[in-house]
Amino acid sequence: MCKWLLILIGCVVSLQIQAQSGFKPVGDMAPLKQQFAKAAQSTQSIQCDFVQEKNLSMLSDKIVSKGKFWFKKDNKVRMEYLQPSYYLLVINGKDIRIKDAQKENKVSGKNNKLFEQINKITVDCVRGTVLDNADFSTKAAENAQYYRLELTPVNKVMKEYFQTIVLLVDKQDYSVSKITMAELSGDDTTISFLHKQLNTNIPDAVFSAK
Repeated sequence: MCKWLLILIGCVVSLQIQAQSGFKPVGDMAPLKQQFAKAAQSTQSIQCDFVQEKNLSMLSDKIVSKGKFWFKKDNKVRMEYLQPSYYLLVINGKDIRIKDAQKENKVSGKNNKLFEQINKITVDCVRGTVLDNADFSTKAAENAQYYRLELTPVNKVMKEYFQTIVLLVDKQDYSVSKITMAELSGDDTTISFLHKQLNTNIPDAVFSAK
């Protein structure tokens, strides 16, 4: 259950975080909000490769997974893990399908409070209003290439799972490069999005669980 919830957050955002120095606080958030909203409105679809790295406090080595990612407005996501094992997550509106080599599960977000909150983040990112999301307090910093956003949950449901969600917004196109999610347990997950293609034609059939 926790795995697909983490994956979902990784699907919904068009942003990146990196462990870099040289960031300074953003003094005026208004231009950032305006540019982010403008870029989000013009992004109809995204497809790319991804690499996920999970650090578990009980293990010394990272768990590394690789696969393919597709996004299409509104709220259509397909995240297909190919290495080291097969795993599929498909989101279509409030319905999600999870499939591995053995079985497939269908989950509705209508009765799941955590999914409802994560879905709200998805919509906010698509609309470019994630910086106005009242479920988080946000700190912003920047360097020459990126805006670094640190989201701290204030919503009760999200606070039970995450300590922070840190995002880095590419100043060129505001597209996904990386997102890091820190859990209360001390574990963290980083998803890097590579070889991005924006606004290509993606058939609706891609967002089935086949």
